[in-house]
Amino acid sequence: MTLNRRKVLASSVALGLAASGVQAQAQAWPAKPIRLIVPYPPGGSSDIIARAIAQPLSEALKQPVIVENKPGANGNLGADFVAKSAPDGYTLLLCDTGALAISPSVYTKLQFDPSKDLRGVTMLAYSPHLLVVHPSVPANNLKELVALSQKTQLNFAVTAMGSAPHLAGVAVERASNAKWQYIPYKGGSQAITDTVGGQTQVLMNGMLATLPFVQNGQLKILGVSKATRMPLIGNVPTLQEQGIAGFESGTWQGILVAKNTPAAVVTRLNTELIKVIRSPEIRARLSGQGAEVATMSPAEQDAFFNQERKRWAAVVAQAGIKLD
Repeated sequence: MTLNRRKVLASSVALGLAASGVQAQAQAWPAKPIRLIVPYPPGGSSDIIARAIAQPLSEALKQPVIVENKPGANGNLGADFVAKSAPDGYTLLLCDTGALAISPSVYTKLQFDPSKDLRGVTMLAYSPHLLVVHPSVPANNLKELVALSQKTQLNFAVTAMGSAPHLAGVAVERASNAKWQYIPYKGGSQAITDTVGGQTQVLMNGMLATLPFVQNGQLKILGVSKATRMPLIGNVPTLQEQGIAGFESGTWQGILVAKNTPAAVVTRLNTELIKVIRSPEIRARLSGQGAEVATMSPAEQDAFFNQERKRWAAVVAQAGIKLD
């Protein structure tokens, strides 16, 4: 046997062993419980979806899937925790990926880089933002709300400073010449609670978490931030219809993991998560609250994330928003 032939044979054996190792790794995973980190308080859109998928995902993977809320800094504390976790597929991040894409532009001292330290697994669902007010607010559409804001103080509940709903509110304010005072919260659930209670008067938030309060009369809806009307609330005009040309925003829930998580594990997670979120039961549950199932490949999610990062960076720059 010639020397070159020996080298080729040795290389083939090495490649075969490497492939076998990857396959074995995928087959061995998961061998212990999986933590599903939600970087916001309970009750928000991400938390709702996490708790909807945890049990069926657990059944698919034959391991417990434990939802853990780690709120703080507009989701950045929980995201940082996952980014710095072992890249083994046992710690997942379920968050508003749009908000995560905004953070590098807003925060001057971010402890991690979402693009470099995390990788996408799949998107799960999208729900547009709803523009809602306390029922006592004497406005029934955006035009009336803008006029009211110019003569009386309106407190705008911000789910978190620098969040997607915050920047959506800023974009609407700038485009419509509205004027409101931003009141920051640590998550969507508390922002909703205070708007329901009348401490704040205006709110933009994901439809999934907000619609139930509209349906029971605790909040009044003025518009939806989608290009077309939502069938579930077909009588509610879009903000584009009300004069905010080309405006569309919303909450994108997705799963991410630490950057160097093995490709075989990411692929398995992608496959099982898509099966779970597309199941008739969960799809019906989410659509009944105004969320659309929206799945992606890992590469598609990473590309979407980078696109959103550029898009919102322009809004942040125009608004001059910077946080420590």
